[in-house]
Amino acid sequence: MGIKRNRIVVKVGTSTLTNELGNSNLRTVEELVLALADIQNMGNEVILVSSGAIAIGAQKMHLAEKPKELRMKQAAAAVGQCENMFLYDKFFGYYNKTVAQILLNADDIIDEEKKENLANTFETLLEQGIIPIVNENDSVSYKEIESEEKIFGDNDMLSAVVAVLCRADKLVILSDIDGFYDKDPRLSKTAKLISKIEYIDESTYALAGGAGSRRGTGGMRTKLQAADIATSQGIDVIVTNGKNPDVLYDIVTGKKVGTLFVAQK
Repeated sequence: MGIKRNRIVVKVGTSTLTNELGNSNLRTVEELVLALADIQNMGNEVILVSSGAIAIGAQKMHLAEKPKELRMKQAAAAVGQCENMFLYDKFFGYYNKTVAQILLNADDIIDEEKKENLANTFETLLEQGIIPIVNENDSVSYKEIESEEKIFGDNDMLSAVVAVLCRADKLVILSDIDGFYDKDPRLSKTAKLISKIEYIDESTYALAGGAGSRRGTGGMRTKLQAADIATSQGIDVIVTNGKNPDVLYDIVTGKKVGTLFVAQK
């Protein structure tokens, strides 16, 4: 009996990719890339959804803080996107892996023809053993940067949409906390990690707080919305801490890590 070939979407956030100064966290990036390359070597197909363009671009432009003005955010995203892909290309290249960049707008998902073309592009890249690296196209997509009701919300929602589009088996959301808790672990010492959630309902949403870290914009609520979308389409979702990318090995071998949101069959 052969190894089951899993298609895995891994989402990594700004708080994982950057350090407290807003610079690239090279050690974590390298560990993440090694784990993803290794998982692909095991016979899995890998898609990476990566945030961090605005934060890394702001640092590269020597801005004192993350920009607030739309045009500066878009400029920082353009610079940061380039830096991110340079790093990924370099690190994945060490392990003889080829990567591809895919930048998405909401229109690419809503328009049926664009959506089908996009699905075909992913399929072709994966067939060729290439690792697609996906991000929201922040340089042109003002709606996503500025709107209150973001369609993708710091790429948590984007990763769920990509997972559904690619018919993935698993979506792994690497966060800056260990998983989904019964209360905010940053505020309560008695907070307990919930290792498995069978169904997402109103009571689950009630446990989710607001936005998380200072460098990212997504909080546990967007991760819950992403899990809701993916599990409803038969995709298991795991939310866990991205500071130790080695957890990806545990996930592909079926060990319990973080919080598992169970796919609805």
